[in-house]
Amino acid sequence: MAGGHTSAPRQPLSLDEVEPGSENERLGVGRDSMLRNPLILKPELGRPQRNCYTLPGFDFAYGLYIPRTDGGVPEAIGHWNTAKPRTTVRKMPRDFITMNRGALKAGYTTAHEFNLYYKAKDIRQKDDEYSRFKRSPPNVPADFTYGIPTRSSSPIFDLLQHKYKELWMEQQRARTAAKRAEKKKKERTRETRTTFLRKHPPPAKEESFWHLPRLEKVGPHLSTFPDCDARKKAFSASH
Repeated sequence: MAGGHTSAPRQPLSLDEVEPGSENERLGVGRDSMLRNPLILKPELGRPQRNCYTLPGFDFAYGLYIPRTDGGVPEAIGHWNTAKPRTTVRKMPRDFITMNRGALKAGYTTAHEFNLYYKAKDIRQKDDEYSRFKRSPPNVPADFTYGIPTRSSSPIFDLLQHKYKELWMEQQRARTAAKRAEKKKKERTRETRTTFLRKHPPPAKEESFWHLPRLEKVGPHLSTFPDCDARKKAFSASH
């Protein structure tokens, strides 16, 4: 509930309140609606900014009123309210060992008789017996201490000498150098077959003038010369 207000509400600026020579003085036709427009209303020198809306008085409290029910400081000092833990009711599993032992003592031997005994004597395991730590307790040494060990205090001389700052700067320099080396390694162009052959040209193949022996003394199958002298004369002219 909002707080009640007894003082008069604050109204926006009107033409009657505008003083001659002020920033909001209007010449000619003037209306009060002009002074209720935040785009037209000008701030006055040495005075707080007027609002263009009707507001409650200065003794008005904005927000919700929350009544105090805790009693204040005396109740906080004299009492200590704690939340009560909730107890969850868990249905424990059946204790078949105890029920089977009781059924055997009663003289039951068949499965049907055992089922009837289970319905008549519904024995459940106890909470502590069903606990995991009791069934399989953790194997810890006798002088075992739970918790996290506290960190050893930093040497005061290292703090005064800014040793940790220097170590951090060295690590950053090493990391930057490693990144630059990796980037330089990646930017190196790979050799292709063309560039490799330019650097290492293959050896020139030597032309072999070897022929089969049986083809060296084979004569021509067709002779177009009239006689042997004409043939020699033609060969001597071409060679």
